[in-house]
Amino acid sequence: MLTTLNATSARERLHTLTVLDVRTPGEYATGHLPGAHNLPLDDLDQALPALHEAAGRSDLLMVCASGARSRRACELLARHGIPAATLDGGTTAWTTAGGDLHRPAPTTARPRWAMDRQVRLTAGSVVLLGLLLAVLVHPAFQLLSAAIATGLVYSALSNTCAMASLLGKLPYNRPNRAALDSTLAALRRG
Repeated sequence: MLTTLNATSARERLHTLTVLDVRTPGEYATGHLPGAHNLPLDDLDQALPALHEAAGRSDLLMVCASGARSRRACELLARHGIPAATLDGGTTAWTTAGGDLHRPAPTTARPRWAMDRQVRLTAGSVVLLGLLLAVLVHPAFQLLSAAIATGLVYSALSNTCAMASLLGKLPYNRPNRAALDSTLAALRRG
C-alpha cells in the first residue's frame, strides 16, 4: 500500500525525513523542497543500495512536481523492500500550501526550464510543424498534430507523460555523474 503525506504533514516532519526529488536536474534546479537530494527517477535502480541504507536511518519521502513520478518511485522501492512515502500533489501542492522552495544560487549558466515548460514548447512546436507541413507539403501531415493532441489527452487522463519521459533523457536534463555520486554519498552518510 502506498504511503502518502500531504504538504502540511510533510512540513511538520521535514526535519526527520530524507527527501528525494525524483525530477530531472533541470526541474530540481527550478526549485525543490528544503534539504531535498536530487535523484532522478531513471537513476533510482543504481541507487537502491544507498536508499536501503538511508531508509534504515530515517523515513524516505519521494517528491516530484505532481506526485505521479514519486508514486512510481515508491512502487519501485517497495518491490525492493524499501519503504518510502510520496508527497501528495508534489511540489505544486507544497507551494500551494505555503511551503518554500529552495533554488540554487544564480550562476552564469543558462537557466533551466521546468519539464512542463519543455513539454509545452515541444508539443506546441510539433503541432505547428504538422499544420505547416500539411499546408505546404501534404495534408497527411495533419496526423502529426492529431497524434500530439491525442498524446496530450492521454497524458492528462493517465497522469503520465511520455513526452516528458523522452525529454528527461536529453543531456541537459540528465545529472552529471559527479552530482549523482554526491547524492549517493550523502545518502550513505546519512
